[in-house]
Amino acid sequence: MAEAPMQDPARPWPPPAGAYAEERGLFQLLQNMLEELLIHKPDDPIEFMINHLKQNNDDAPRICVLGPPASGKTTVAMWLCKHFNAIRVSHETLLFKEVLMQTEEAKAYKERNQKIPNALWANLIQERLSNVDCIKQGWILEGFPENQEQAWMLQSSGIFPRHVEVFHTTFHWPSDPLVQQRLVEPEDLSEQEVSKKLLEYHRNFPEIFHIYQKVLKSINADQPSVDVLSQVLAFVQTRHRSAAPFTPRILFFGPPGSGKSLQAALIAQKYDVVNICCGQLLKEAVADNTKLGELVKPYIDSGCPVPDNLVLKLLTERLNALDCLTNGWVLSGFPRDVKQGEQLQKAQMNPNRVFFFNLPYESIMERLSQRRTDPVTGERYHSTFRPAPTPEIQARLRQNPKDKEENIEKRLDTYYSNIKALEHFYQDAFYVNADQDPYVIFEFIESCIIKPLPCKNIRSL
Repeated sequence: MAEAPMQDPARPWPPPAGAYAEERGLFQLLQNMLEELLIHKPDDPIEFMINHLKQNNDDAPRICVLGPPASGKTTVAMWLCKHFNAIRVSHETLLFKEVLMQTEEAKAYKERNQKIPNALWANLIQERLSNVDCIKQGWILEGFPENQEQAWMLQSSGIFPRHVEVFHTTFHWPSDPLVQQRLVEPEDLSEQEVSKKLLEYHRNFPEIFHIYQKVLKSINADQPSVDVLSQVLAFVQTRHRSAAPFTPRILFFGPPGSGKSLQAALIAQKYDVVNICCGQLLKEAVADNTKLGELVKPYIDSGCPVPDNLVLKLLTERLNALDCLTNGWVLSGFPRDVKQGEQLQKAQMNPNRVFFFNLPYESIMERLSQRRTDPVTGERYHSTFRPAPTPEIQARLRQNPKDKEENIEKRLDTYYSNIKALEHFYQDAFYVNADQDPYVIFEFIESCIIKPLPCKNIRSL
């Protein structure tokens, strides 16, 4: 039997296949399955992967909540469990709410006031997390691991948290005498025991930090609970960097003068993606005398809008070119309304990053109405930000008719009449404050491109 031809590694994924794989997380799914295989080393890898797919739990939360005594980790763990319908696992639940194989042995250590061995804790945790509810719904591990040895034992059992949150706090004695009188000492923790636990925690934490540094976030618990929980939720919704293939397909929306062209040029220069301005693409087609250009030319010459079908045909042809498929693209000027967005979607040209630029009306007018062009050199100037260097050049500057205030207002009216519907259509978009330094804007856009999208809908059963 002839061998199947190998795919040329230089050829990119076909657009529908690549988009389908990215949208449904197939690359990430394959990476997760490979990680599980390497961790568990099953005798039958195929059967193991089938069972892994049946579990359908790659999005289930796996979170460790750590911190010194009274840092609020129990409150946070219980809130996370309620929010995600996950299972809380702590010292208390393992010893007093579960019936596990080694529960009685652990209780015996507790009754003798002896330290429960790390191996025993690890066995209890492993048994509890292997139950169906933890597998399906995910788990919040409160107060574990307590030290480096426990962390290594959990890892050797295939227990890897996706997020580790460490809470730190400063203790303050209440100033109100009435509150002081109401304070009572916890039954199970004397002052000496709290001091001992604090000392033990701070001695062990640096080692735990080192082990989980790539998935760990430190949160200050000395702030309003609403702020703490907001930071917690934002962190657990983040996705960690993946080795899965990613081809940038970026859309920029914004009013005239908001800096889309500059940001697109910066992104294209740094990451070698293809910079496509729809208006410029139409002009190039006309200048190159292509068949589509000949159809577009009458509309360009008369200043009338080019029909959507012609724009989409030209755009689809460009986005299917080898450089766009291989390196990705950043597109501005299309779609201008939801109908065009639906057409782009139907053509399977789906963006994976969308940005809306916001700029106040006064700033737009200041940027555009004062622009001027030197008809001799083609150089562009601005009355405020980049004035002409000599009186001679200043005298011959000309204003583009589209930069007159009445024409700017018309363009803005068209933009704002469609933008709300487009924002609803692209619900996972990022919003950019365009009224600041261009390189600050670029850094924000860059961070949104290179980081995975937040998981806003962690599955809860």
